[in-house]
Amino acid sequence: MAHFVPLLSTLLIFSIYYQGNALSSNYYAKTCPQAEDTVMQIVKKESKKDKTVPATLLRMHFHDCFLRGCDASILLSSKGKNTAEKDAPPNGSMHGFYVIDGAKRAVEAICPGVVSCADILAFAARDAVVLSGGPYWEVPKGRKDGRISRATETTLLPKPTFNISQLQQSFQQRGLSADDLVALLGAHTLGFSHCSSFISRIYNFNATHDIDPTLRRSFAASLKSICPLKNRAKNAGISNDPSPTTFDNTHYRIILQKKSLFSSDHALLTTPKTKNLVYKFATSKAAFHKAFTNSIIKMSSLTGGQEVRKDCRVVN
Repeated sequence: MAHFVPLLSTLLIFSIYYQGNALSSNYYAKTCPQAEDTVMQIVKKESKKDKTVPATLLRMHFHDCFLRGCDASILLSSKGKNTAEKDAPPNGSMHGFYVIDGAKRAVEAICPGVVSCADILAFAARDAVVLSGGPYWEVPKGRKDGRISRATETTLLPKPTFNISQLQQSFQQRGLSADDLVALLGAHTLGFSHCSSFISRIYNFNATHDIDPTLRRSFAASLKSICPLKNRAKNAGISNDPSPTTFDNTHYRIILQKKSLFSSDHALLTTPKTKNLVYKFATSKAAFHKAFTNSIIKMSSLTGGQEVRKDCRVVN
């Protein structure tokens, strides 16, 4: 099994790059010019009702693109003996699928069978950032929806426990650089994390330290009070940063303050290049926004699907 995952990863990445669909900014100019505005209206409406919607839509897009390219495989439901990506542990706390369903229904009502679920998710992720005070970008269009979704493949997603070399390898396999890595992890500025994603840093960290020594001690103590070892509340956790609904550069500042929840975020300080970028983005929101825009366009251009689904939860 030790050799299986890297091989599977390589095969997946190969299929992403070599079955890819060419994307363009005007793909729906004639066939569905209202598509993006229609999606934005739905995302805006649902975000007003639930302030956690933007964070979950952005995370959904990342988790989709990182496996088989941005092919909406994360939206497919489990069927028969096949457990789909959305029901795997890394996506267990993901909600907001109903937002994409609503956007798809609205788009289908005006342009049936034209706009892919993968494109709708890419639009929704961009809208989520914009509605949270982040930058706008032109989403390249023309993705197709995939027909395969396997829970087992979610083991290929970057983990919150990754060190810098594991992170860089994961991103490099998808054609993403160290600059992209640092910029895209800034998406952690939105959202909430359950205790399970950082508990290994605050209890029995290793043979010599109970608490990860790279965590500020006072912060670790507050995390322990939120996440006791026993009798923990079912959905216990903490916001990723002090402004969890605002797409700002606070996340980089808390990394420098040793208050980031994930080992993978602190890992950005362990090479000179990535550390310099953390400093750059911590001191300039404009620099972060510009870099994030470039990197998410690059990531969202990984494609791999074959069809335009009528219903985002099932293949045609």
